[in-house]
Amino acid sequence: MIDFKWLQTEKKVAREAFDKAYQKECDVIIAKLKKMIKTTKEPDDIWRICDYLTEQRDRTDEKYDYRYSVLIFVFARLIKEGWLTEADLEGIGKDKIEKVQFLLTM
Repeated sequence: MIDFKWLQTEKKVAREAFDKAYQKECDVIIAKLKKMIKTTKEPDDIWRICDYLTEQRDRTDEKYDYRYSVLIFVFARLIKEGWLTEADLEGIGKDKIEKVQFLLTM
């Protein structure tokens, strides 16, 4: 964990970036879910959908952690996975951006 001080303006940018990434990922989950529902024909398909949603819920709950002590790690992961870009973090302090960039090189 990293103990950065977050200014109010940085917190606003961070929240917007976090919410943007979460919405993008949920949109992908919804699209896949709709496809799965359209092809549902058998009872087992229902449980396949249930399993998919459970897996996605576990993954997103683990990934989207908005504690300021871990947010730099979350942002690096979201950038690596393509849910955010560094431009989405514009307005966050240079020290935090540098730490995100460092984490991206690992």
